[in-house]
Amino acid sequence: MTISEQQLRDLVLNSAAEDTLQQESWKIFQVMAEFVEGFDKMSGIQPAVSFFGSARIRRSHPYYRFARKTSKLLSESGFSIISGGGPGIMEAVNRGAKEGGSPSVGLNIILPGRSNTPNTYHDISIDFHNFFVRKLMFVQYASAYVVMPGGLGTLDEVIECLTLMQTDKAHRIPVILAVKDYWRGLVSWFRDTLLEHGTINEADFDLFQVIDQPEEIRDAIFDFYETNGFERMSNKNRAPIKL
Repeated sequence: MTISEQQLRDLVLNSAAEDTLQQESWKIFQVMAEFVEGFDKMSGIQPAVSFFGSARIRRSHPYYRFARKTSKLLSESGFSIISGGGPGIMEAVNRGAKEGGSPSVGLNIILPGRSNTPNTYHDISIDFHNFFVRKLMFVQYASAYVVMPGGLGTLDEVIECLTLMQTDKAHRIPVILAVKDYWRGLVSWFRDTLLEHGTINEADFDLFQVIDQPEEIRDAIFDFYETNGFERMSNKNRAPIKL
């Protein structure tokens, strides 16, 4: 029996398709497992503040001290603190949370070919292989976001949070860009380029604040909830993500 070139090609393609489907089916189970673990471990930590910021900031840097102090103030005020779980700003945030006495959460991301050592200041630590599952945990359980100086990952996280609120896929909560000098160029670009070309609206600037002092960040979060009602901090009343 002979087989044609087309038949051979079909056999190879069908086999490859079956292998791909099998791999993707296992991927679904991995993603589901990460959601289940995240929901299980995070369900009792509210109210919480999610911090974003660079892993590259050294302990001697002023931004590290700023993040640690801000986190400690919020922790002392009764907020659980959520970070990305790694070094730099993330370590400062978890460290401040421990010093303030409220639960300290680290949402660690496993990156291929890199050392993935979490910091040592977690009460709750969860490892993720998928950025989108990790992002949902940042958003789902936060009553506010504090955005410290950071790079591409930090920009990705804060822009997604702002987009969810802009499009009414998430309820409005405080979004605070910490350290005015660091964010001045970005905010100017928003106004001088995005607003100028009509790709955002003036109202979008109400989605965030730029604040320069740890105490003012704490006060801004409390001012928001004093105006809007503290019951909005709970999942039951806030429903952060609208599916």
